[in-house]
Amino acid sequence: MAIPERFSNLPEYAFPRLRTLLSGIAPGVKNGESPTVLTIGEPRHAMPDFVAGVMADTIAGFAKYPPNEGAPGLLSAIGGWLGTRYGLDVAPDRIMALNGTREGLFNAALALCPERVNGQRPAILIPNPFYQVYAVAAAAVQAEPVFVPATPETGNLPDYAALPAEILDRTAIAYLCSPANPQGAIADRDYLERLIALADRHDFLVFADECYSEIWRDAPPPGALAVAAAMGLADRVVIFNSLSKRSNLPGLRSGFVAGGAASIAQIRRLRAYAGAPLSLPAQAVSEAAWRDESHVAASRALYQQKYAIADRVLGNVPGYRPIQGGFFLWLPVEDGEDAARTLWAQAGIQVLPGAYLSREVGGINPGKGFVRVALVADAGQTEAVLHRLRAVLYDGTTDGEG
Repeated sequence: MAIPERFSNLPEYAFPRLRTLLSGIAPGVKNGESPTVLTIGEPRHAMPDFVAGVMADTIAGFAKYPPNEGAPGLLSAIGGWLGTRYGLDVAPDRIMALNGTREGLFNAALALCPERVNGQRPAILIPNPFYQVYAVAAAAVQAEPVFVPATPETGNLPDYAALPAEILDRTAIAYLCSPANPQGAIADRDYLERLIALADRHDFLVFADECYSEIWRDAPPPGALAVAAAMGLADRVVIFNSLSKRSNLPGLRSGFVAGGAASIAQIRRLRAYAGAPLSLPAQAVSEAAWRDESHVAASRALYQQKYAIADRVLGNVPGYRPIQGGFFLWLPVEDGEDAARTLWAQAGIQVLPGAYLSREVGGINPGKGFVRVALVADAGQTEAVLHRLRAVLYDGTTDGEG
């Protein structure tokens, strides 16, 4: 049986590619040190201290089928958080719990992308570089993925308004990640207002991936749904958020989607047939997490400490841009693959070539001249490893003292 071409044409995923790239290269560690892996965005800060207790108290819930859309208490907690964080009043029927936002970012395209837009094959707009589920969602609905550069020249955010009208007029969905993965850029209110107005003018939806919204440098990033609501255009936006980064609970696989009533109704309808709801104990933990901000503030302070370390160690590197949100450094290099091999061989540091998070368009891959570095270790480890990284990549030494 043949594999559908729309999936067979997808490039190999980033992490298997990295394993192949580094295969046969011994990590250059010294004095019995262990290799340092800074590739995967897996938070390592402590998870909230109430998790085990809530799970234990609700353990009997594993014997029951959970509600697909989310238990009332969880939907209420998410709605309350949206109200506190963004000043939104979102009814429970405009929210659905997710088994991690990757599920939602994919399935929302299945639920909401039409087969034709103005009689033509739909287009789905994707920032380039990007979180890879956006591209596979476009492939699944047989839309044309339109990769739009998000580079230092565009503020590391996609300039969708610069696209030709013939593309915008058949666009069904535009993905946006803010704070951006991998560059750490934040879409400010002006940017969001322009994008939402563009979506309204050309009749498409904005899928706002806001998984890093609670990790920021100076001020909380604006939310796309709140901006849209203030414009009277809330139905133009679908937002996705998660407890993975906010609450250091990536293994819980818990997030949510919220938006206009019609959009969420369609997403819920698909979920009823093909979804995988969270278990009731997981929903109880999630409810507790969305109702608590103290653990979020404590974790954010640790990231802000690491921002300062990165600025101090790397701030005078040409092309270095301070992280505004999220926890990835997007570091300029001549060639990301060469840099990744060199770092692994000389310092035992594993980073991700930026080209693995991008697509080549017109002979240009906008991620080629970068590596992504996840600031997930503690402050002491972060400072030590960034000194070693700087020594190898920018100072031409391997002693880690540069």
